[in-house]
Amino acid sequence: MNSPANSSAARPSAGPKSVAAFQRASALMPGGVNSPARAFGAVGGTPLFIERAEGPYLYDIDGNRYIDYIGSWGPMILGHAHPEVISAITEAAAKGTSYGAPTEAESRLAEQIIEAVPSIEKVRLVNSGTEATMSALRVARGATGRKKVIKFAGNYHGHVDSLLVAAGSAAATLGAPDSPGVTPGAAEDTLVLSYNDVPGLQNAFDQHGDDIAALILEPVVGNMGCVLPTMEFLNAARDLTSKHGSILIFDEVMTGFRVAYGGAQERFGVTPDMTTLGKIVGGGMPLGAYGGRAEIMNQVLPAGKVFQAGTLSGNPVAVAAGSATLRLLKENPPYEQLERLADRLADGLDRAATSAGMAHTVAKAGAMLTLFFNPEPVDCWDVADRCDREAFGRYFWGLINEGIYMPCSQFEALFFSQQHTEAMIDETIGAAEKVLKSL
Repeated sequence: MNSPANSSAARPSAGPKSVAAFQRASALMPGGVNSPARAFGAVGGTPLFIERAEGPYLYDIDGNRYIDYIGSWGPMILGHAHPEVISAITEAAAKGTSYGAPTEAESRLAEQIIEAVPSIEKVRLVNSGTEATMSALRVARGATGRKKVIKFAGNYHGHVDSLLVAAGSAAATLGAPDSPGVTPGAAEDTLVLSYNDVPGLQNAFDQHGDDIAALILEPVVGNMGCVLPTMEFLNAARDLTSKHGSILIFDEVMTGFRVAYGGAQERFGVTPDMTTLGKIVGGGMPLGAYGGRAEIMNQVLPAGKVFQAGTLSGNPVAVAAGSATLRLLKENPPYEQLERLADRLADGLDRAATSAGMAHTVAKAGAMLTLFFNPEPVDCWDVADRCDREAFGRYFWGLINEGIYMPCSQFEALFFSQQHTEAMIDETIGAAEKVLKSL
């Protein structure tokens, strides 16, 4: 399909139908969207309204086609509308969309997760990544009888009150609310540290070790761009939590089944006590999960006393999508192909930015990647925060004009799927070369 978005004469912003749709939505929903990342606030302009998706492509309501590098922010590792996943969804929906009672399909998906993820011996299905992290923290506090948790600046774990916290004035100070509506009480038991800072982590445990219930982190960060951990950092997190009787939680909502079938914990060989999952595990449907060692998960009601429930948890349609996705990933692992494509894209974007004289770095892990408009290697939020946001915004819209749909923020990793090809990667690199030179 030839698209106006692939023409050098194409419009440099959203088309008229998207503009009209956004005006309508803005009168109905806060900011015109149901999740802030969709509002294009970091790049300016009007968001594109999508009509449909297929394979590696998005199609907007103005008739433009784009090579998609967000993949619904991660879930679509098999590509959009994969026939076998759609078949599983329609077959499940034809039997009823929700029962409020147990199904064998839930156990089948649980078995797939437990087989794949090294840390998980028992698992509870929920409806979102946010619900998974919120529940995992509650279980960790219930299992340890402690209050405090450690998180890292630039790591996003969903809109959980105790995790929407800004860093204090020193490495191990207690956090302060980072959003209106989050009370000081909700934030006061959260310690906010710098990612990859081993001395800071050691200091936090020296000061608060006996009261730290859990340490939660993204084992590859996707929410300040793609930021990789050092092995020293991951090993320190594992060693310090073990030493002090705290629970180590890997938030693998993004990385689970993406950077490896068993997630980042398989890729790096570091096994946490608990893991949270979302995105790919639901095959593009609303589904999350949290799991871990059996003695920890047995704290959850009705086996234990820690309360967590959900009317739609284990929804049969979402479970069908997730189970089909995991089956396909196991039967035909795409990970070597995705690594090759990531290497090709990273090298091409690096060459394009270098040729254009743009200060930059590129980071990647599996099918996650970010071109940072920053000459420093990004290893924590303080460095990420120095990126050239204005340049990124112009880069984003330039690529939209070329038919390439990248994440609409410097601080979101891009994702691609099994349906992307070397030719598409090369087309993307060519478009980036043209846009970067124009900056």
